[in-house]
Amino acid sequence: MMKFKYIRNLVVLLALLSVVSLVSFKIGRDSSGVVTSNGDKLNLSLMWQVKDKLNQMFLEKDKLVDKNMEYGAIQGMVASLGDPYTVFLPPTDNKSANEDLAGEFGGVGISLGYKDKNLAVVSPVAKSPAEKAGVKAGDLILKITDKANNIDKETTDMSLSEAVSLIRGKIGTEVTLKMYREGKSDYFDVVLKRDNIVVPSIELEWKEQGGKKVAWVKLYKFTDTLFTDWPAKVEEIKQEKAKGNFGGIILDLRNNPGGYLQASVLVASDFVKSGTIVTQKSYDGSEEKYDVIEGMGNLLDEKLVVLINGGSASASEILAGALKDFNRAKLVGEKSFGKGTVQQPEDFKDGSGLHITIAKWLLPNGANIHKVGIEPDIEVKPGDDANVDLQLNKALETVLK
Repeated sequence: MMKFKYIRNLVVLLALLSVVSLVSFKIGRDSSGVVTSNGDKLNLSLMWQVKDKLNQMFLEKDKLVDKNMEYGAIQGMVASLGDPYTVFLPPTDNKSANEDLAGEFGGVGISLGYKDKNLAVVSPVAKSPAEKAGVKAGDLILKITDKANNIDKETTDMSLSEAVSLIRGKIGTEVTLKMYREGKSDYFDVVLKRDNIVVPSIELEWKEQGGKKVAWVKLYKFTDTLFTDWPAKVEEIKQEKAKGNFGGIILDLRNNPGGYLQASVLVASDFVKSGTIVTQKSYDGSEEKYDVIEGMGNLLDEKLVVLINGGSASASEILAGALKDFNRAKLVGEKSFGKGTVQQPEDFKDGSGLHITIAKWLLPNGANIHKVGIEPDIEVKPGDDANVDLQLNKALETVLK
């Protein structure tokens, strides 16, 4: 008898809980909104009305997938912030974004970013299909076409992750990019054959002029391998200097899209004796300073010129800006890209993710380069003859003065 009474009470309790849940769901849909963690009220009633109308009247019922609509609503909310670097990524896009870009992949060799909210080339990867086809930093990408995969999509409001997924593909296949370049009167198409892209971190080449040998250090990207590659190149430079007739160093950051912040601090620490290389100012008002790493300073007295252009972005701008602020180097070339914010990835249980701008970088003089860039001390345009590097020539002339 007691057992029967217990079961009856349990059934009643479950029934009541079900009613409460239904009522709560109804109230949630009909109420003016929900209260967020910071006390703001987010009105979702219109969203539910639109959802109901779509369920009732939309022609292609098979496309009414709740999960896709949920992701779409979240993407729209994040996009309303107007920051192209703060994005919500559904599981497939998030998986692609989390791939190690420093490794090998089937692509065309373009680092992507935004110029005035337009999808743009930050820099072409050295020796890639994009560089060989003449793609330049600052080129706008207006449309991506891949006939084999039935893709013909304009890039307006396109996220970086979607653009990357559309441009990448099977090695040997082609993708066509409709582009615009400042100074050109019309749009133009570039057909690129995807290849196995290997992003190097650094190369060292020696240039001889006037009986002097100059180390031409090409930093392509601040990858994790640079933490071992850079010290090795520094040792090569020191050994060559010991032979005599050493003229100085040209640090080439052209078309370097950035990478690990700590790697740029590592490089700076061999040229600057002490001080703060960069300050990260976060959303909560806190500041984190990245100072010169103790025990380095291997190249404190070497003459130094830094090459930059419109493809020098993020960590490469931090390095160039710090060396300029410390009066350690002359900058030659063109104004840099202007990417001075920090994004933090947050992954969720369903595989989706959120890349959110959490901080900005400040140079030693307190300036933020975002959307501004860094001006060179000596401006040199690249010229029309691809076989003559006017910027490198000017750097050589400057370092040997």
